[in-house]
Amino acid sequence: MTAPVTSSEATPTGGTSAGGTSAGGTAARAKAAEPKRHRRRADAATTIAWAAARVGVDLPVRVRAWDKSEAGPTGTPTVVLRSPLALRRALWRPGELGLARAYVSGDLEVEGDLTEGLRLAWGAIRAAQSGRAARSGRTAAGGRAGRADRGPGRWADAVSTAALAASRLGVLGPPPPPPESEIRHSGRPHSRARDRAVIAGHYDLPVSFFRLILDPSMAYSSGYWTSDDPGYGLADAQRDKLDLISAKLGLSRGTSLLDMGCGWGSLTVHAASRRQARVTAVTLSAEQGGYTRERLRGLGLADQAQVLIQDYRDTGGGPYDAIASVEMGEHVGAGNYPTFCAALHRLLRPGGRVLIQQMSRGGNHPGGGPFIESYVAADMHMRPVGETVGLLEDAGLEVLGVESMRPHYVRTIRAWLDNLERKLPEVEAIIGPERARLWRLYLAGGALAFEEGRMGVDQILAARRE
Repeated sequence: MTAPVTSSEATPTGGTSAGGTSAGGTAARAKAAEPKRHRRRADAATTIAWAAARVGVDLPVRVRAWDKSEAGPTGTPTVVLRSPLALRRALWRPGELGLARAYVSGDLEVEGDLTEGLRLAWGAIRAAQSGRAARSGRTAAGGRAGRADRGPGRWADAVSTAALAASRLGVLGPPPPPPESEIRHSGRPHSRARDRAVIAGHYDLPVSFFRLILDPSMAYSSGYWTSDDPGYGLADAQRDKLDLISAKLGLSRGTSLLDMGCGWGSLTVHAASRRQARVTAVTLSAEQGGYTRERLRGLGLADQAQVLIQDYRDTGGGPYDAIASVEMGEHVGAGNYPTFCAALHRLLRPGGRVLIQQMSRGGNHPGGGPFIESYVAADMHMRPVGETVGLLEDAGLEVLGVESMRPHYVRTIRAWLDNLERKLPEVEAIIGPERARLWRLYLAGGALAFEEGRMGVDQILAARRE
């Protein structure tokens, strides 16, 4: 079955319910022929499909509305609008954030593969944007413009269409309050106090939750997948990542390692137990620091590795033979990144090596986008990998090599999402249904962002010159 609305000229009257057929040009002709007193208001799904078509978007997924009506193609994930609040949230905050609020709150649900649903939705939006851009280009070249092709006119059409559809659906009203899990931080970005609050908001969840989705080493960063064998899994990929980092840094018995941003201690434990390195682990998260200390004590490694709960700007000691910073630099901020690089140089001995594993992104949404910034980690900043290389070089470090890890992160995040889906009742019991939906959306969207190349992750190996 195809989408009930096939023409942007169709009006939101008539339509279909779950078992209906066409509501496009047929509905428009029926409206013209029908006496006004017999016309009926369209169901919610037909109205939504009409509004989407008016702005150049064919519904890419099935939609089921609160009145049980349906529209859109079959054989795709189904977006379930449980309440008119789902659309009201989207109207008050158009785009990614409004839809995220609707999903996290439970006003909107997705039946089927969430990642596939996101892929189809963003693909349809990008196709519509490309079509409008192409029409604008042709108009500029030809010197003539129809109303639908002019930027301001198209925007006015979109606004009026949304207003008309909202009125017909009865979803107009004051803005709903954001979900409880939405981040609310005060203070100056990247002040010490705000950085502590930001890190605590994301990482200081019960460790029992992270145990459900991560591998036994508790590595919360991209793995390194070296095999397609069915028996090779997340734990193997994380072990191979830790071995890769250890080899690049030349870790061996007695090597002093600074693990800057140690997370749940995966690299600290690996370096101390497998390489017999002497490790100083630093984290701003009290939850992570306490857990890592317990791990070290339990493994009899407390004399070989110490954990400091502090800001990177307060880290001293050294000089160290090697420094690792695994997916911590994203939290430093654009303005502070030169300070971070200078600290790496200062703490590293001449001839020592530093390995940065860090996410990268283009100029658009360097913080990760409205959803990430509002629900996952505020104040994050990512840049193209070449810019990070330049900042390291400006600090006096010699870059020895860069290795892309992007395809590895796709598989890693999918493995985390699979774990969450399989253990969803346990996850909900620990962090609640709302936060479980937040993490489901976070992981599904993250996997898609890396798959489509909108985000990357790289290992950068550098050294301090002798």
